[in-house]
Amino acid sequence: MVRVERVWSTGGVVRIAARTRELTVACPDCGRGSTRVHSRYCRTLADVAVGGRPVLIRLSVRRLFCDAPGCGRRTFAEQVEGLTVRYQRRSPLLQHLVETAGVLLAGRGGARLLQILKAPLSRTSVLFQLMRMPLPLAPTPQVLGVDDFALYADTYGTLLVDAESRLPIELWSGRDAGQLASWLRAHPGVRVVCRDGSLVYRQGITEGAPDAVQVSDRFHLWQGLSKRVSDVAAAHRRCLPAAVPDPEPAPASPAASPEPADTPAQRHAKRLFEAVHAVTGSGRSLSAVARELGLNRRTVAKYARATSWQECVRRTLPRRSTSLDPYLEYLQQRWDEGEHTATVLHQEITAKGYCGHYQRVKMAIAPLRRGLPIDTPRERPPSPRQVARWITTTPSHRSLHATEALGRLLRHCPELNRTHDLVRRFAAMLDARDATMLPDWLDQLATSQLPALAGLAKALREDQPAVAQGITTTFNSGVNEGRICDLKLQKRIMAGRAGIPLLRRRVILMALLRRRDS
Repeated sequence: MVRVERVWSTGGVVRIAARTRELTVACPDCGRGSTRVHSRYCRTLADVAVGGRPVLIRLSVRRLFCDAPGCGRRTFAEQVEGLTVRYQRRSPLLQHLVETAGVLLAGRGGARLLQILKAPLSRTSVLFQLMRMPLPLAPTPQVLGVDDFALYADTYGTLLVDAESRLPIELWSGRDAGQLASWLRAHPGVRVVCRDGSLVYRQGITEGAPDAVQVSDRFHLWQGLSKRVSDVAAAHRRCLPAAVPDPEPAPASPAASPEPADTPAQRHAKRLFEAVHAVTGSGRSLSAVARELGLNRRTVAKYARATSWQECVRRTLPRRSTSLDPYLEYLQQRWDEGEHTATVLHQEITAKGYCGHYQRVKMAIAPLRRGLPIDTPRERPPSPRQVARWITTTPSHRSLHATEALGRLLRHCPELNRTHDLVRRFAAMLDARDATMLPDWLDQLATSQLPALAGLAKALREDQPAVAQGITTTFNSGVNEGRICDLKLQKRIMAGRAGIPLLRRRVILMALLRRRDS
């Protein structure tokens, strides 16, 4: 249908001159063929590069008459299949390349890629071509996934995913119940909806698809329970040091004396303790003592309740282990032998493999100069989050250290022991996919005398049918979370500048492109 007349290269650009042959062409409106020529004109088309050089095609095409009596079109321009598209100055192959670059890399990234491929285009033109691409008409899913995501700061959006095909369907700004209910009413036929514990989505699904089965996701159920366990551990923070094994008692010395106040903080605490107890013995009120000494009333109360000044000193956490710890015994040995120079000691342990700085050695032997033992590392008490992680981890997956520390902690704190038992019972329900014990478990949460767990019991009881579905069925929001991660990646690629229309188009089209290529 096309005859190439000439091919040449100028200025690093491959140019091709061609013209269409004298063949019958169908009218785009009525479909009747025509060969009566009205005129000819030239179209300039850009094509994909050849040998690293851009290609320009100068194509002579005909304008034909349509002689059909009932057709409203008088003339029409012929189109070459696979080469020309109406109002398009790029070949379909190059247009597909531009659109693919826009979908995968957005504006700036797509423009850079096209520059390398010898098809230069500005970032705004790449985005313009991307926004022109039509979105596919996705069928109404049987199993729908609903989840929210953060656009920026406190602004959120909603993503709908077909849980069976694992493809995103719709994306909009906001996470209110009205938008979700309107979409569900406009797309009847949704049988199951997977969601998190959001009250907003629960209301929207109830209004828009009252017959759909709602499933509260297992991951979000476990995540919510883990947060409440962390709150319980934080409320019993004073019990957490019990997880650390007791240090070995030092040998008693017959000449042992009370601990001296050898630091400024200890001397200050001792001075305040003596001053407060000297005045409080007279029977005066704490407020009067505070005014006389120029102290805060709470400070006076703290020192008045203490039986010794050591109780009022702020206790510092045990230091963490460092790369110097394996050499502390050697430093103590050399100090006892009479070597008190930090530079020499640093050189000696460097020869033994120490790679640290001299200053750390100097600080390590500082207590020895005051006649005190060298500071050795001790294990720190666990944080509430760490305790919550121990409790929610499957016992067979815990390390030996975590198992021993958690055992000591549970023997010391009955509240945490009760929390551990409740968590294990819920884990057993999830493993067995059996929700028959759920009502009894919720009653135990409510009567556990732990405010954090009692609040969780109230929230789960209001959503109990969806929670039971989340425990027993195989439906979950895993595909939602995967699509949310992909969405956040695309948002970061565009440096957070993408609005909802562009983000929506990229997320949906990219998922289709990946499915087509797989």
